[in-house]
Amino acid sequence: MAILSFLYLIVDDMFFAAIPAIGFALIFRTPPSALKYVALIAAIGHCTRTILMHFGISGLESGTFIASICVGFMGVYWSQHKLAHPKVITVAGVIPMIPGIYAYKTMIAIVQINSVGFTPDLWTMMVENLVKTLFLVGALAIGLSMPGLLFYRGKPVI
Repeated sequence: MAILSFLYLIVDDMFFAAIPAIGFALIFRTPPSALKYVALIAAIGHCTRTILMHFGISGLESGTFIASICVGFMGVYWSQHKLAHPKVITVAGVIPMIPGIYAYKTMIAIVQINSVGFTPDLWTMMVENLVKTLFLVGALAIGLSMPGLLFYRGKPVI
């Protein structure tokens, strides 16, 4: 029974990660032939992060970093076969991993500090959520840039 609930978690995670990725891809005028790859990349990337966190292999930040590296490499691979720029596929593919709730909590804390006044609890909440947001956005940006750093430079990095 535990295996079925885990498979349900994964399928649910993949399905609901593909929806915003397709939406953002449509906003960015991604070619219709590439939409299935955007959905698949977003689903696999978000699923990778979920699996890493579910089994305790990594935390949210490192799981996001590893998942964004996977999205970057898959985007480079499929963009070569579709003759499109990798960012067309990968940027929309990482949209489901954007740390919206942490950025929202940061902004709420800032607004409350502005209206209510400074309290150590609000300050702690703001700093914790801000740092988490910055680490997650940094993990996404660095992870997406890994294929470019490894493959598109004149000299090998390693």
